[in-house]
Amino acid sequence: MAAQQKSLKKKAQHLGISIPKGILLAIGGKESKSEEERPESQEENNSFISEQILKRFVKELKGSSPLVLVIPAASSDPEPIAQDYIKLFRSLGAENVQVVDIRTREDAKDPEKLKMVDKAAGIMFTGGDQLRLTSILGGSPFLERIKERYMKEKLVVAGTSAGASAMSTNMIYKGEAQGGMLKDEMSSTAGLDLLKNVAIDTHFIDRGRIIRMAQAVAQNPGCIGIGLEEDTAILVKNGVEVEVVGSGLVTILDGMDISSTDIYEIASGDPFTIYDLKMHLLGNGKTYTIPAFNKDLT
Repeated sequence: MAAQQKSLKKKAQHLGISIPKGILLAIGGKESKSEEERPESQEENNSFISEQILKRFVKELKGSSPLVLVIPAASSDPEPIAQDYIKLFRSLGAENVQVVDIRTREDAKDPEKLKMVDKAAGIMFTGGDQLRLTSILGGSPFLERIKERYMKEKLVVAGTSAGASAMSTNMIYKGEAQGGMLKDEMSSTAGLDLLKNVAIDTHFIDRGRIIRMAQAVAQNPGCIGIGLEEDTAILVKNGVEVEVVGSGLVTILDGMDISSTDIYEIASGDPFTIYDLKMHLLGNGKTYTIPAFNKDLT
């Protein structure tokens, strides 16, 4: 692994490409499985995750008494979920936890909140609605400060459910959970762009989201689709090196070698076709290198 990292950094330097020094932890979320308790929308999902994943988050933090920032901006009711994460992190030994309450784009310009980012060792985006999150933070000084530190320092940035979906370049924010086979049954927009040339979807197997992800990949085959099951996460180092953490599976859809697709020819509402779409299924501890970061680096 050390030799691979050295080779990656050498090629990146030669090509003038910056490799982030920070770490990303994208988590598939966790919710009740009973039909009576199943939420009607993603906003109602509490996104609780196992100790295994949060322990890994805490383990990756740098420094003495590292500061963890909880950002519940994706939620319409941020206070309860923020307090839950404070309790969870403190139970795992991370005592220095603060909440950054951002509800408007004006909040995302607050100099005091930017100072909090400067002091943080780790950042946790909670679940909720990813479109709310990107609409509030997209292009803001707060997000730009996070990106700057992620690129230059050992900052750990985590997100669960909506917080994970928003991390990627291409963000799926709407679609038929059990469908997606018809053109335009899913909608996507720009995410927070922390993980380059990737689209992330969460609650992936439980909600049957593989077809809607395939449609996202068909629309842009250079974008790798990563589906995260509940209680399962990807830990990403150097912007491309993926490690699976958790009890479920990570599904990877690679469309870079698709031989043909009719997604651009068919009418809205028609089923789409893809030939030679590649899929990987990865369990706990397995690794994968994202090829879309730059094909010359892999």
